[in-house]
Amino acid sequence: MPTATESPKASSNEPTIPLPEYAARRANVLSAIKGSIGVVFAGEADANLHHAWRPHPHFEYLTGITDEAGAVLLLDPTNPVEARRAILFLRPLNPEIEKWDGFRDTISSKLRERYGVSTIMRTTAMPRFVTEAAKRAKRFSCLHPFSAYTAPVSPDLALFRAIMERIPGCSMDDRTSVLAEMRAKKSKAEVAVMRHAVEISAKGYEAALATLRPGITEFDVQEAMEHAYKTNGARSTAYRTIAGAGLNATVLHYHANDQMLVDGDLICIDSGAAFGGYSADVTRTYPINGKFTKRQREIYDIVLDSLLAGTAAAKVGATLMDVDKACRDVINKKGYGDYFIHGAGHHLGLETHDITPEGGLPEGAVITIEPGIYIPEERLGVRIEDDVLIGKGKSTVLSSMIAKTATEIEKLMASSRGRK
Repeated sequence: MPTATESPKASSNEPTIPLPEYAARRANVLSAIKGSIGVVFAGEADANLHHAWRPHPHFEYLTGITDEAGAVLLLDPTNPVEARRAILFLRPLNPEIEKWDGFRDTISSKLRERYGVSTIMRTTAMPRFVTEAAKRAKRFSCLHPFSAYTAPVSPDLALFRAIMERIPGCSMDDRTSVLAEMRAKKSKAEVAVMRHAVEISAKGYEAALATLRPGITEFDVQEAMEHAYKTNGARSTAYRTIAGAGLNATVLHYHANDQMLVDGDLICIDSGAAFGGYSADVTRTYPINGKFTKRQREIYDIVLDSLLAGTAAAKVGATLMDVDKACRDVINKKGYGDYFIHGAGHHLGLETHDITPEGGLPEGAVITIEPGIYIPEERLGVRIEDDVLIGKGKSTVLSSMIAKTATEIEKLMASSRGRK
């Protein structure tokens, strides 16, 4: 959400999530947790501001607020006052700190209208309201994902434990699936935002194709793509761009991006723009000199066939493992199973590796499908990745505008170099 000091959006035509949708999401959670209370934390920012801050995706999903570190959302469905069934707590104003970090608004009708929340208070009032809710409901719903036993407990679980030490007779329920299931099924507005993120990413891939040639560096390719993202409306990438050429194309999460591009090698580019909080995640593999060798084309076409098989398997009710099997069967049949060393895809959304509910894919899910073959001894790595919207019938490839057949790629690269 914009702050008081933010300038207006560059274009009113850019897709956004409307405020009523956030309110509807909160209402759905209130209904799902019934007579218990839930608490969703935005999380704290790095005090040194060395990195851009993003709230916990559950908080962003329920509020759309991305500039209020330390904020907390209390969901209290049994509150007799309807306007207090969802209370947003914000950190107190601190004029001295805000001279450094940016000015914040006072609580007012203007702020409530901007955030679409009827009741906004400061976090100093939170203990009283949470305690009152706990005494009334005596039941808590854990909404944040649980942590591994080696990590600190999730923030809502920590809060509920503290309350249970002070109020006897309370109980806790595992409702971590509620938001996982909601976030997995994208709304029309979410799909529009994600389409836009993919469209911006396509501009980056166009820039990569126009830039690619022997003698430049992997970083030159990265910079060309990311510049295109920003000039087309993205503030950032969805994740760190991978631009691995030659042997580096066989390294799954290669990030150095500092080597020279060699004539005859392939480059594996895994990159996506972020827009409106949502991620695109696309991979293409290109011949640096514009032409695949016979061997490169052989491996490329196997990976492409694997991707197409996985896409055909991606339907409502199928699982990610069904998609993975469809991809893997193609590569195994060709004898390259040992060279496909990762899963074939994941959910996509507010996180690049978005939260994954149990069970089959719902209508409206957006997933990646990304098979690959990596042969280090041949300096040969190929991965092709699309973003796919799961539909009732045939699923939709959101990234279909980014060329992926070897013939299309060679034609585009020849065109960008003035060859026929």
